[in-house]
This record gives sequence, structure tokens and C-alpha cells, in this order.
Amino acid sequence: MATYSVHLRLLFLLLTLSGVQVLGAGFGINYGQIADNLPSPSSVSVMLQPLDVSRLKLYDANPKVLQAFSNSSVEFIVGIGNGYLQDMADPVKAQNWVQQNLQPYLAQTKITCISVGNEVFMTNDTQMWSYLLPAMKTVYNTLVNLGLDKQVIVTTAHPFTIIGDSYPPSSGTFRQDVIEYMQPILDFHSQTKSPFLINAYPFFAYKDNPDQIPLDYVLFQPNQGMTDPNTNLHYDNMLYAQVDAVYSAIKAIGHTDVEVKISETGWPSKGDPNEVGSTLQNAELYHNNLLNRIQQKQGTPAKPSVPIDIYVFALFNENLKPGPTSERNYGLFYPNGILYLQLGDIRFSILDPCLGYPNSGERRRDKQPKSNTTNRIATGRFFIGSVRQNPSEVAYFVHAPSGDALTCSACCFEIYL
Repeated sequence: MATYSVHLRLLFLLLTLSGVQVLGAGFGINYGQIADNLPSPSSVSVMLQPLDVSRLKLYDANPKVLQAFSNSSVEFIVGIGNGYLQDMADPVKAQNWVQQNLQPYLAQTKITCISVGNEVFMTNDTQMWSYLLPAMKTVYNTLVNLGLDKQVIVTTAHPFTIIGDSYPPSSGTFRQDVIEYMQPILDFHSQTKSPFLINAYPFFAYKDNPDQIPLDYVLFQPNQGMTDPNTNLHYDNMLYAQVDAVYSAIKAIGHTDVEVKISETGWPSKGDPNEVGSTLQNAELYHNNLLNRIQQKQGTPAKPSVPIDIYVFALFNENLKPGPTSERNYGLFYPNGILYLQLGDIRFSILDPCLGYPNSGERRRDKQPKSNTTNRIATGRFFIGSVRQNPSEVAYFVHAPSGDALTCSACCFEIYL
């Protein structure tokens, strides 16, 4: 583990000296932990420092994570799992949760939001549906009673499947079976000035209809786009169309005073044969193009003055997640802490196998770095490799301009500015 910490500090120093900001202040990331090979929260806190990550979203209130990020500038959304919703409707249990899981960390860790439940309406459990709003209200009232409601807001994250019709965006409506729940939930958001969170994945739409939906449209690549016939607004990507469809659905049941934020979006780097489009190249395009939009502070066509607010899914590949292969391959980072996508101004190229560079036996799994991105960090290229037989094993070596190289492990990462 000591080697791992050294490599993180080295990378942090190099990026700091280079003046590089990779992700930027408007870029939030979901920090899921359904895996048995992730670095410790303290290592993650070091790893993220040079990447300028300012916001993380948890699915629980993991005390090790909250402690690891104490006295940092990172803001947190913490979560209350679906299994606790019935309990959270009880004022005593809600207060106990807040006092045990939130209050002890507020002085040193920036916790700004509690997400009560996650994708509750993805389930068929209508009893759980009925627990959601009472739990949200009780947690909020607890914050009010403790004088914390100005510091911490309360919301919940919804799946995009709550939208019954999404085309065109101006005709967006909620599913009929959830409208009776959405109305009072939106009343709550309006009263408490809290955002409506939506998990939106254009990947799912493309995967199910690759012959009808242009890949460039879902990847933010140049394309003809579509024009909403009702508003004449032009959309050049699906994510913005999805967000505006949610705004339309909210307006259709009487609210124009609730902001929509994207609590999850992403693209898998690997999937099953039937998961069309799940490739490393597409994942890199999606995240980089999305990052560019965030940095430009763009709004959607229907809300041009409201910059999109997004949490990307996810920080790591999570090897214990159930479901199709894609579910375990949404991460921006490998478990050893290496960012494998090109994000912003830094390119991380994957070399396989790592035989010492340059080497005629080397195979690249991705394209060669562009000619204008060959300003190498410090005096040479840095490779970081890992043989994961032991989770604590992480090694790095330097390939100097002279051509001399030290030994390395199974896979390597080539870092360019």
C-alpha cells in the first residue's frame, strides 16, 4: 500500500506543477462501492485531488469515506437506501439516523444533500413507492428541528423510466402509474427549494434501438440532430432532450419552479454481445464530450440559462454488481486508481502487454496519442502498472527520453499532457 500512496503523491505533484485541471468544478461523480478490490477511501481522497473533483455522490453515508474527505473542498450527497424508507417515516428513527450518520461529520466534511432512496420507481413494489415521500418529509423535518435544513437539502433520485412519453421533449409526460406520487413529491421540492434528480442514460436508448438512433446523437458528436415540432427547438444530443422531457413532464402537472439535475449518467466501456455500443472508445467520447459541455456551462435548449448539473456514473468499475457485463464497467477509474479514459487535457493510453516501451511486441488497445498531445510530464513518460494478485500491489516506472526503461507489470498507462 505504501507504493500506491507514493504513486498517487507523485501523480498529484506532477499534475499540480503542470497546472492541469482535468475535470473541473461542475463535474460530480457517483462513488459506488459494490466491489471487493477498491482502494481505501483515504487513497481515493488523495487520488482525486489533482483531478479537481469537487462533488461526490454516495449511495450510503459510509463513515470511512466521510472521514477520509474531512477538511477537503469536496461536497457530498449521501444516501439512505431503499430498505430504510419505512423506518425513515418514523421521526425517532429519522432523528437517530441523522444524529449518527450525518451530524458527527458536518463540521469537517461538506455534506450538502441527502438522497432518500434511489430509483424507487424502478421497482414494482408499490408499498415502497408509498413510503418514499413520508420518508423524505420526515428526514427534512428532522433537519429543520436540528437547525440543519439551510445546510443540507433532501431529495431522491429517479430512473428515467418514470417518463412515459419523451418525444418530442416538449410533450414529455410522467407514466400514468406514478403521477399520483410525482405530484406531491414535486410539491415538496417546490416548498423546500430542492432539486428533482433524474438518472439519464442515452446508452440504454441506443442499445435497444441502434438502427433507429444515430450513435453520434447519443455521444454528443457532430450530427443533424432533431427539431422539436412544437417548440422549434433544435437538439444535437439525446441527454439534453431527455432533461427537457423531464421539465415538460413536471410542467404538465403544474410546476415550473423545480430544477432538474442529472444524478447519474455514463457510458460503459465493456458489455455483453447484445449491449450494442458498449466500448472503451464510445465511453471516452461520451465522457469527454459531456465534460466539454459542462465546462461551457451549457443549458438545454428549453433552459439555456440554466447550466446542466451532472453527476457521472461512476468513479470505479464495481466487480460485484449483478446484471449484465456493462453494469460492472461504468467506472472512470480502474480499482488500482488509474484513470483509463482521456479526460480533458490528459490522455491515459492503455498498453497491453507492458514489455518496456518502445517495444516491437507491444499491442495498443486504443489509438495512438494525437500529435498535439505529446507534451510529456516532467522528463519522460510515466507508466503505471499493476499485477492484481495482491490488491495492495501497485508499481510504476519511468521511461526516460533516452530510451532506457525500468521493469514494469502486466499493463501500463502512458500519460500525456
